[in-house]
Amino acid sequence: MRSIALYRAAIMSVAAVALAGCASIGKDECLAMDWRTVGYEDGATGQGVHSLAQRRKACAKHGVVPDLDAYRLGRDEGLREYCRADNGFRVGASGRGYGGVCPEHLAADFTAAYEAGRTLWRLESRLSDAINGIAARRAEIVRIDEVLVSSGLIIMGESSTAEERAQALLSSKNLTERRGLLVVEIDALERAIPGYEDELAAYREQLGYHYR
Repeated sequence: MRSIALYRAAIMSVAAVALAGCASIGKDECLAMDWRTVGYEDGATGQGVHSLAQRRKACAKHGVVPDLDAYRLGRDEGLREYCRADNGFRVGASGRGYGGVCPEHLAADFTAAYEAGRTLWRLESRLSDAINGIAARRAEIVRIDEVLVSSGLIIMGESSTAEERAQALLSSKNLTERRGLLVVEIDALERAIPGYEDELAAYREQLGYHYR
């Protein structure tokens, strides 16, 4: 059996074909396709069987039939690498989805690690979203304040018409309400962040180096 290292080297030469838009695969590419390597790449990246179906459809236009035995052999080898617990944690922690591709004897450890990583990703995302949410709301307040100043000049301007003043007053009212809502939301997020940080820190400590 060829080693995983050998397949990784081979993958570099076919990855663009194997993972690019399958509908664009030409006849020569289909004829030259190393189906075992393609299967390995699909397995090692956690691709579902739909990827083979897409290639089969594209190559069928050229009268080329995939070598299913070679593909399955390569895919099984790739899945053994993908379905490791440490990789499951990495996949979950990156926020990527899992398509249930791992065979039964590998699925339990993989999914447990995946869920652990997924939980970490959710806690990190919640904290990041809160921090970014505060920044976005503060930036919006700055923009609102600039508009309010402009509206004030219109309202107080001697050359402004009654209609312009009325529109400026309505705009100022709506913007002032929006500004007040943003201030409340910022306050809520700022009060929530310490709890988010504590929960994330506790979870990281709980994980330790188990999946690292």
